[in-house]
Amino acid sequence: MSKKISKIGVLTSGGDAPGMNAAIRAVVRACSYYQLECIGVYRGYQGLIEGDFEKLDARSVRNVINRGGTFLKSTRSLEFKTKEGRKKAHDQLKEAGVDALVVIGGDGTFTGGVFFSDEFNFPIVGIPATIDNDIHGTDYTLGYDTALNTVVEAIDKIRDTASSHNRLFLVEVMGRDAGDIALNSGIGAGAEEILIPEETAGVERMLESLKKSKASGKTSSIIVVAEGERSGKNIFQLAEFIHEQDENYDIRVSVLGHIQRGGSPSCFDRVLASKLGVGAVEALMDGKTKVMIGLHHQDVVHVPLETAIKGEPKVDKELRRVADITSV
Repeated sequence: MSKKISKIGVLTSGGDAPGMNAAIRAVVRACSYYQLECIGVYRGYQGLIEGDFEKLDARSVRNVINRGGTFLKSTRSLEFKTKEGRKKAHDQLKEAGVDALVVIGGDGTFTGGVFFSDEFNFPIVGIPATIDNDIHGTDYTLGYDTALNTVVEAIDKIRDTASSHNRLFLVEVMGRDAGDIALNSGIGAGAEEILIPEETAGVERMLESLKKSKASGKTSSIIVVAEGERSGKNIFQLAEFIHEQDENYDIRVSVLGHIQRGGSPSCFDRVLASKLGVGAVEALMDGKTKVMIGLHHQDVVHVPLETAIKGEPKVDKELRRVADITSV
């Protein structure tokens, strides 16, 4: 029989994502609702090792649902990757009387949680938060919707100047291993071509698309490029390559970078964070451990952390088909 949970810790780890604060808020207020104590862990797993804890209550998280980033801060801890580091973290939790932990982050965060739970038989539940939407077993991760809106707004503005000067713009978006941001924002912003990591024929497709666009009378074009696309060229080399194929192109490059991580979370991300935060506390109360709280067809689901980490990225073939049709 599992030990009754009375005190839950919560931390954020890895890259920040809009909606993290909303998720922390939901965890804290669910604890308050169920009359559990909640401890905030600052600076992720490194703060866990150092005992950088603070008791949180319902009032501690007022006015944070609309804030981007994470007020608990985040860091990538090399020390936590060692058994000695994880032992220190466990000792800190025992001393503070913490019974279980909610970890908010991506695959690196979940991997650390699995090791920790296995070594110390400690209850861990994960909430997926990464703008790349590359966690398996959930339809959406926290921050993804906000990042999409940020990217589309930026590309809309770039298109204004592209149209004014008859230019070809290459716009790089985040997505080292997954092309969800590029594919969805490219469709949403009306891009002429989209290059993503999951496909190997991206450059050939792009050149063919540019030829068709020019033949159809288009005077400006937008190409959305995921940072991990597989041509072997960075975006500036890609621009040079296109210019070598046709010197008539007036090419500009825009790297959106970390603006995609920031900003106030969208309503969708705030609601998602609230659902997942409450679901995480209730899962721990029900004796669950080593599961991620995800969303599938609008239902809150429990997914083994190992499944969330190890799944293979896949292209949404229907979205790619829609992109091809609407870019003519």
